[in-house]
Amino acid sequence: MENRSQNFELDNLDTQILSILMEDATIPYTEIAKKLIVSGGTIHVRMKKMQDMNIIKGSHLIIDPQRIGYDICAFLGIYLEKGSQYKDAVENLKKIKEVVELHYTTGSYSMFAKIICRDTNHLRQVLNEDIQGVKGIQRTETLISLEESIKRQITL
Repeated sequence: MENRSQNFELDNLDTQILSILMEDATIPYTEIAKKLIVSGGTIHVRMKKMQDMNIIKGSHLIIDPQRIGYDICAFLGIYLEKGSQYKDAVENLKKIKEVVELHYTTGSYSMFAKIICRDTNHLRQVLNEDIQGVKGIQRTETLISLEESIKRQITL
């Protein structure tokens, strides 16, 4: 596991670059440079530095699942039989494409997952056939999301 306690030295220019890219990751470096009145090379160097420091971990295409027929978003509290089964459970849950997020948590659950399915029948199939079949999972609790009210990244 990487050291997350490392103190990263970001200056005002780095923060401005990140803020612009968080609004629109497709904006060319030359456009960012014009907005911030610096050279394109400066933006390139700063981006490389932030990638090397793992501040930037890539860019992603965001798809609206509902527009492609995935109407159910559910959150799953997962209880493991034993904590030692965590790593194996994670590896098996990675194979289930409907699991789009997985977190190791404190509290009642061992893990908390976000799953996206086409409909309630698909959800039932994923829960009963796929997730319950993962070795080490004792039981689950399912919460269906009725509406996503806020989705955002941390702002700088």
